[in-house]
Amino acid sequence: MLRLTYLLLIPALGGALVVTTSLYLYLSPKLPSVETLKTVKLQTPLRVYSQDMKLIGEFGEKRRTPISFDAIPPQFVNAVLSAEDDGFYSHIGVDFKGLARAALELVTTGHIQTGGSTITMQLARNFFLSREQSFIRKFNEILLALRIEDELEKDEILALYANKIYLGNRSYGVEAAAMTYYGKSISELSLAQMAMIAGLPKAPSRFNPIINPERALTRRNWILGRMYKLGHIDRTALETARSHTITAQYHGSLKDYDAPYVAEIARQTAVDLLGAEAYTSGYSVLTTIDSTLQSYADRALVNGLLSYDWRHGYRGPEANFANPEQWPVALQNTLPGQRLEPAIVTHVDASSIALQTRNNASITLSTENALQGLRSYISENKRSAPIKDLGTVFSIGDLIRINKAANGEWQLTQIPDAQAALVSLNPETGAIQAMSGGLNFYQSPFNRVTQAQRQPGSNFKPFIYSAALEKGMTPASIINDAPLTFNDENIETQWRPVNSGGKFYGPTRLRQALYLSRNLVSIRVLQSTGITYAINTASKFGFNPKQLPHDLSLALGSHAVTPLAIASGYATFANGGYKIEPYLIERIASSEGENAFQARHPVVCRDNCAAKSDIEDSPDDPSKPPPLAAAQPAHPSAERILEPRIAYLVDSMLKDVVKRGTATKARAMKRSDIAGKTGTTNGPRDAWFSGYNPDLVTTTWLGFDDNRKLGRREFGGSAALPIWMDYMSKALANRPQRYHPQPAGLVSVRIDPTTGLRISPSEKNGIFELFREENLPAYGDTSNPDQVFESDNSLPEDIF
Repeated sequence: MLRLTYLLLIPALGGALVVTTSLYLYLSPKLPSVETLKTVKLQTPLRVYSQDMKLIGEFGEKRRTPISFDAIPPQFVNAVLSAEDDGFYSHIGVDFKGLARAALELVTTGHIQTGGSTITMQLARNFFLSREQSFIRKFNEILLALRIEDELEKDEILALYANKIYLGNRSYGVEAAAMTYYGKSISELSLAQMAMIAGLPKAPSRFNPIINPERALTRRNWILGRMYKLGHIDRTALETARSHTITAQYHGSLKDYDAPYVAEIARQTAVDLLGAEAYTSGYSVLTTIDSTLQSYADRALVNGLLSYDWRHGYRGPEANFANPEQWPVALQNTLPGQRLEPAIVTHVDASSIALQTRNNASITLSTENALQGLRSYISENKRSAPIKDLGTVFSIGDLIRINKAANGEWQLTQIPDAQAALVSLNPETGAIQAMSGGLNFYQSPFNRVTQAQRQPGSNFKPFIYSAALEKGMTPASIINDAPLTFNDENIETQWRPVNSGGKFYGPTRLRQALYLSRNLVSIRVLQSTGITYAINTASKFGFNPKQLPHDLSLALGSHAVTPLAIASGYATFANGGYKIEPYLIERIASSEGENAFQARHPVVCRDNCAAKSDIEDSPDDPSKPPPLAAAQPAHPSAERILEPRIAYLVDSMLKDVVKRGTATKARAMKRSDIAGKTGTTNGPRDAWFSGYNPDLVTTTWLGFDDNRKLGRREFGGSAALPIWMDYMSKALANRPQRYHPQPAGLVSVRIDPTTGLRISPSEKNGIFELFREENLPAYGDTSNPDQVFESDNSLPEDIF
């Protein structure tokens, strides 16, 4: 009988051998080359970094951070091998015992616990094959695994596997998974956490610790038991790790700081340059943004908008949910933003309201604290009287917003209707240091720094005054501040410009007219200078002459510009007269560190123009881009567009805006090196402040996207200046005060402030003023015709 069995097996085995050989000869030539694994580029997202190497944006379908084998903790390797392939280092790519064991488990239990595919086979499937369940696919998998083992070292195979494998929640590779589930690098995880990640390759959804914690815990503990059985951990480590509860939670953003307005410009730039490949090839966009300054800018913008909004009263709830069963869902579906937490009103009486928040905390606000003096919005110019009965304003089920005050107490707030923008750049290089394009990018991605075209109003006057000084006027030139009426063919209706407040002040010095923002003087200055000359001067600052009005309304900033264009123009006053080009992208680097793009912008060259990157390479941090190309091109020298003495005179006049003009609030910063100009348009509809010191130039704007009026008591000094001060006081906090040296050819002369004429030192009520030496004023008092007071430094204290 036994002999008969052997006789029957011989042809069966022979037939199997023939079939196997035939399949090999048929399939082998059609298999892809495993050589490609040696140079494979894993799909890696586009990442955007600040200049101090903080991740501020990420774009791509797959989250992946490739790491080397040496960066993978040995215990994690042990956990993966214990779960997936404990014979990895001994087999040839195919574990025939494992395949047989998997088949037996399937027959006896109905499911496979240990798996039949080796890690090498899984790698072959993930790189080259589909997940189709068929014998042909499995045979191809085996053949590819054998070839992979011939071409690659074991550690190379494990590294590819660890970086390729899908582990749920859009995470590919173990480093991305560690960041997604634990917010930490794989090297920082505990043994229990490593075992949890190691359990995911088998079924990322089924064993996901966030959505299936019980199954994930069972899988983790089984892996820990396997590690103990195989001698990778001792009994103490096993029991300690098994005692740990699940700590995984979804870390949706791997970013160090979220700067979406900046990141979006970086994304657009990369896609324009690289196409769709930008999203998949691991490029890093290195921006000029300082993450600390960006955080100051974002907070200042929100603070300014909240302050403006609350001055105009409470507008009412965002929605009302009368059914209490709707409250938890409504709270979960209402996203918090900019420190504005949603809350539902659960009780109302005359003097207090009770609130329920997302975490079910109960909060009470009353007229004795947070709601004291509460007023309702009526119009942009009017609020109600203080609310005496809260029942007339609030209803049960109201969805409102609250935030924590500086003292830690909750207070009522609301999402502002208005919008704002802030841009800050280095006046020597044009590098943008901070950019906030609006209140919330995710609610409105429109970037008001680069896209909003708004009238600058008086914020544009310094460019007109620059042209006037070039044309021969002096800071002491007297211009009459008196009414004007125009019937200009370029203006449709009769135009009667007025000053803010409607008053006229008669003969006024040019310096005084700028720091007090006298409109009628500015118009007469433009008349004297000439519109064509003024437009030519403005074009040197970067303004498009075709977009500037060829009429006298130019003096009052009636045209539309972006905040970035204004800030770029003010940089010339901050740097002493040079034209810079604002830029945001320093360079774009490939995953190998090669530059796909390198900025080369004009810089103010006081010593040399050799490029010095502020970006530090971080080759040892797997979450950062690789070392960047060392060789950088020299930057060209910026063009001087203002004669040094003109630049210095405008700067001194703009310092007076802060000291004694429309921006005196900024004196609270206790710095004498800051200068700037307010701007308010008709309505008013736009509020501006642009200011600087030699280190930073910053423009802030506040208004409504639909061009509604801000309210008759709102001005650049009340709405935009506080945002600027909030930001700049922090940005300059640790920087010493700086001043540009007075250029040769300027002299300080004592003048009569009412006439602008030179006077002798003995006369009372005189002030000192700066003049170009070829443009000195005439004497009002001829008794001392040779008296000129030269100065090698800045003006006396009564000017600065």
